[in-house]
Amino acid sequence: MSIFKSHIVQIGAYTPPLEGRDPHDHLLLDFNERTLPVCPSVKQAMIDFIQDDRLQCYPSYGNIAAKIASYCDVETDQVMITNGSDQGIDLIIRSVCREGEEAIIPRPTFAMYQQVARVENLNIVEPSYSKDQGFPKQVVLDAISDKTRLIVISNPNNPSGTPVSREDILDIAAAAANAAILVDECYFEYTQETVADVVEQYPNLLIIRTFSKTWGLPSVRLGYVISHSENIRTLLNVRGPYDVNQLAVVAIDAALSNPGYTERYVKEVMEVSKPMFEAFLNRKGIDYWPSVANFIWIFPNNPDEIEKHLRAHRILVRPKADEKGNLGLRINLGNKAQTESLIETLSICFSARSSPDDYAPSGLA
Repeated sequence: MSIFKSHIVQIGAYTPPLEGRDPHDHLLLDFNERTLPVCPSVKQAMIDFIQDDRLQCYPSYGNIAAKIASYCDVETDQVMITNGSDQGIDLIIRSVCREGEEAIIPRPTFAMYQQVARVENLNIVEPSYSKDQGFPKQVVLDAISDKTRLIVISNPNNPSGTPVSREDILDIAAAAANAAILVDECYFEYTQETVADVVEQYPNLLIIRTFSKTWGLPSVRLGYVISHSENIRTLLNVRGPYDVNQLAVVAIDAALSNPGYTERYVKEVMEVSKPMFEAFLNRKGIDYWPSVANFIWIFPNNPDEIEKHLRAHRILVRPKADEKGNLGLRINLGNKAQTESLIETLSICFSARSSPDDYAPSGLA
């Protein structure tokens, strides 16, 4: 007999396919990461910290929350740093929900929401995104009940890149005043869409963000929560005093001191690479979900073959199935040169096939 809660034994771990991912051997377009190295000043700041012989000391976070708050244009007491945005998800759900209560988590979406909800043994309601209709606002509103304690809104959604309008988020927050509205703004830098400015007016809004994606620092693990100041004080009761790596704080401090490095990368991805790739897909007649993020979910007829072809040419993408089981490929976009390489490699695959129907849309709903 296991010593653990029975429902936890049965959940199964979230195990993303991380093996064999070497940025020196592959173009990594499978995890929505930044595809270029971080700013040299970030690396130097981490080297300087190590050489200063301070690794033996416990973390001391200084004014990093204030710097993040300034970047986000919110108050310092509205920000809490976390060990990646995953810890923000975990802390919020654990702090808000009791076993048997209800969470509304539209799908398909980031697996960690369901993972944490299942650990807390919540009843999960899962409205479906669609390519044509996007975020299922009305279905979410209709699902709200007196048992609803959590609603997750990923903006934009992963893997689809679907946006959720500010109006829709605030309508849901107003309709579910007794539930936590967890808004994941993980890709904020690519969209510039946020509800961070109204967290005092909507005290059930809890926003999570990260320095993993745009800023290129997933290995050091630093995210943050933006919410009503009272919510932040409560969450600090749950977060450990040393949960965030000191090197992460050093890196983010340096990154925020040179935001232009990241801003230039975002501009190239969104204004050059993404339109270029969308134009290629349109020319080839490949179906894809409209995306406001730095990734696109495509649905050719032969996704397995295309994924193998890309892998053979040292380009990694992420197979992801929709709600009907249709397999697509979620493809992250890098800079112009990397996107040109991606297009060239895909063109080889497509031109090797005898008929356009072999890579035409698969009838995705």
